[in-house]
Amino acid sequence: MHDKRVHPRVPVVADVACEVSGGAAILGRAKDISVGGMFIESEASVSFGTEVSIVLRLPNAKADLRLPGVIRWLKPGGFGVQFGLLGARETHAISELFKS
Repeated sequence: MHDKRVHPRVPVVADVACEVSGGAAILGRAKDISVGGMFIESEASVSFGTEVSIVLRLPNAKADLRLPGVIRWLKPGGFGVQFGLLGARETHAISELFKS
């Protein structure tokens, strides 16, 4: 199977809340992350193309991050999110994970 990812990923374990406009937050756990997106383990029912705002605290961050994204793929037990435009603070926090 050919990996179509543009950005390398690093394993991570972090609780997340995916906020959906007009809906309840989807709770899950981030399993890997890159500057382009992340995989979230969750038993919640989500739909492809849903815009979310992911709130999480990365191991190296002093405060919660809020990452805009869109659900781009689904599989049993989780889903993949492609990030939207990230700010410098968010990009730096994710990039720092690759140094450890």
